[in-house]
Amino acid sequence: MLTGVREQLGQALFRRVAGPGGPATRARIHHTPGPRWFGPDRPIRTVHGDASMFIGGLTALLLQSLHPLAMAAVAGHSGFRGDPWGRLQRTSTFLAVTTYGTAADAQEAVDHVRGIHRRIRGTTAEGVPYHAADPHLLGWVHAAETDSLLRAHERYGARPLDAAGYDAYVADTARVAEALGAVDPPRDRSELAERLTAYRPELRATPEARSAARFLLLQPPLPLPVRPLYGGLAASAVTLLPPWARGMLRLPRVPVVEDLAVRPTGQVLTRTIRWAMTPARET
Repeated sequence: MLTGVREQLGQALFRRVAGPGGPATRARIHHTPGPRWFGPDRPIRTVHGDASMFIGGLTALLLQSLHPLAMAAVAGHSGFRGDPWGRLQRTSTFLAVTTYGTAADAQEAVDHVRGIHRRIRGTTAEGVPYHAADPHLLGWVHAAETDSLLRAHERYGARPLDAAGYDAYVADTARVAEALGAVDPPRDRSELAERLTAYRPELRATPEARSAARFLLLQPPLPLPVRPLYGGLAASAVTLLPPWARGMLRLPRVPVVEDLAVRPTGQVLTRTIRWAMTPARET
């Protein structure tokens, strides 16, 4: 009976993040022969294969929204409100292909995204032009994502890496960022922290950013019975934000609640997701 529950939960989660074509895509990614960008021992495989990604991905979206140009591009072109699951599935597939797929498939995925970026341009409500292919903007999106996924794995990962391992993870992600068009992405955790600091004068919580935060945290497109579980993931994601980012988004810190309730809840949820999505061993 427990095995059946595990399989049903795992399949439901996988359908959400991978879409209806997920099984075929997974088989192609993992079983197609050929060289890969990253070998089996690389840290990027450890981080991106862990259930902590469910929390880190939410943290990344919140942090990325604080750049007005990035947020304007998302609000105007991504369709994250009308098709949030489609956006999640496309993002998760891109991460899977570039992390685990063949070098040829990874390059094809990158070329596809770059083609989309070239077409996304416009102006903010204040009249400031933006272009999704701008290397500086790509650098922000990359740095915010890498820092968020790293923080999530460090706190909630099944096997947290040591300092050298996380430096190597940053270096691995730089390979993908450069392929997407970012210039001189950070190569270790120290450079990553410096890069985030360098972007801070450009950041602010626009009405679009706060609206996106409300949507992600309070209005997820989920059935009511599972919203409390999602709420635990969302609360855990908020605690990983840098203090200055939380301040911008008006997400105050409540130390006692976070230490005694939110962090343990995040640990339980990631363990449950990990258990559900790991195939049971045959006996």
